[in-house]
Amino acid sequence: MEKLLVAKNVSKSFGSFTALNDVSIEVPKGSVFGLLGPNGAGKTTFIRIINQITMPDTGSVTLDGEPLHPSHIAHIGYLPEERGLYKSMKVGEQALYLAQLKGLDKQEAKKRLRYWFERLEIGDWWDKKIQELSKGMAQKIQFVVTVLHQPKLLIFDEPFSGFDPINANLIKDEILQLREQGATVIFSTHRMESVEEMCDHIALIHKSNKILDGRLVDIKRAYKNNTYEVGLLTENESQVVAELKERFEVNPAHFKTINDELQYKIQIPETASPNDLIQFLTQRGQITHFVEVVPSANDIFIETVKNN
Repeated sequence: MEKLLVAKNVSKSFGSFTALNDVSIEVPKGSVFGLLGPNGAGKTTFIRIINQITMPDTGSVTLDGEPLHPSHIAHIGYLPEERGLYKSMKVGEQALYLAQLKGLDKQEAKKRLRYWFERLEIGDWWDKKIQELSKGMAQKIQFVVTVLHQPKLLIFDEPFSGFDPINANLIKDEILQLREQGATVIFSTHRMESVEEMCDHIALIHKSNKILDGRLVDIKRAYKNNTYEVGLLTENESQVVAELKERFEVNPAHFKTINDELQYKIQIPETASPNDLIQFLTQRGQITHFVEVVPSANDIFIETVKNN
């Protein structure tokens, strides 16, 4: 798969503190790439390097096959976690000003702003001052300014901060639509449910080091352990549980149901298959629930960080 952004062996220190240690990351074109990690891991330093706010001590970064250059700023849209709108300026005036800083002429900027203001139903905000808006409303304005110049690379750092669930879902859909239109997205968040919904690839940084990266679906496959969540209606519960424990690793499970059944997580040994478990269960009762336990992005995040 063709890469839009490639960082090779990037390191950055501030005095005696190492913010990034030999980090290599490849972001495929047309993907949503999740940049994950605990607070202080080095994510923001990496984003600042891409935006040329700071430079790496060692290593290299290329954008679309070219070494990172000041001219590439025009091809990047960055929504930082810490917002930067001028509170006393009117919304329309400020949006026009920021659009022109990104290289759009005034007429084209107004045309694109009208499109986005209508799309997000914020047309009546044009003459309001930023200080009159809620945090979520101001966030919508900054989102528009970030995407207005149609950059190749969009970087969103906690883009849903300040949004209610309805508007968070609206912005999520807009980000995915931009991906469908050809944009590449780097998405940094602590909301693992958003990672599940949006990300094609992820990289996990912890204590300045990259400790995990790849396609999210491949990582999930690597972390699953042949465990199934099972519900079984049976007349002889104690005997069935004893027999299960002789053949499989069995732990209690809890899931919502309308039945009064046995609920267990059952790990199948490598020498067996799910069909073996199903056959065993059907001979002893009625299966009401049978679902493979696939680790969530949150499970993977916690386990990987703890192990490192």
